[in-house]
Amino acid sequence: MSKPDSNDFKIVVLISGSGSNLQAILDNIESGNIDAKITAVISNRANAYGLERAEKYGIDAKVLDHTHYESREEFDLELQTLIDSYTPDLIVLAGFMRILSDGFVEHYNGKLINIHPSLLPLYKGLDTHQRALTDKQSDHGASVHFVIPELDAGKVIIQGIVDIKEDDDAESLAQRVHQIEHKIYPHAVKILAEGRLAYNNGDVLYDGKPMLDSLKKRLTDS
Repeated sequence: MSKPDSNDFKIVVLISGSGSNLQAILDNIESGNIDAKITAVISNRANAYGLERAEKYGIDAKVLDHTHYESREEFDLELQTLIDSYTPDLIVLAGFMRILSDGFVEHYNGKLINIHPSLLPLYKGLDTHQRALTDKQSDHGASVHFVIPELDAGKVIIQGIVDIKEDDDAESLAQRVHQIEHKIYPHAVKILAEGRLAYNNGDVLYDGKPMLDSLKKRLTDS
């Protein structure tokens, strides 16, 4: 992915809820850490607080209610049309609680990223925090990855790692995972906006070299 002219790197963010990862990215754009512009925030739920976050920054906040469509494919096609009207360089899934159709994912091959609350390939799907605790793992975390048709199986860009404490429950562990998410997601967006990451048919180049392992970041890292 080559770098467009300064601040011409356009992002569309898809949300379903509060948009805390959206806010983390907005904060990094505002501080100058990320040289990019979010052109639209789209939610499938009208009451998503993330829409208010977008409006505070003068960003287009759009609602596309999936319950108004007869099929997932019909909804995805309408969503695709809306996204394409903004000609984005990157689409960021930030708590977008919809499984996307293969056609939608393939349309944005190499331009669609997601964050998942586990150290992939461990714990794809739901209830990741409790599953890590049940398995008595020593650490846990979150992964930013490219989206492919297979769920939570795309190439991982960066992982944030947190230690699991003896007194952790799923809620306390989730809180610390959220903290590391707010560090690693902006970093992934940053290196994509800088053109340092290239995606081609499932292969990823980082600074021009094959990316054999994902970047790592612990919660205690600066």
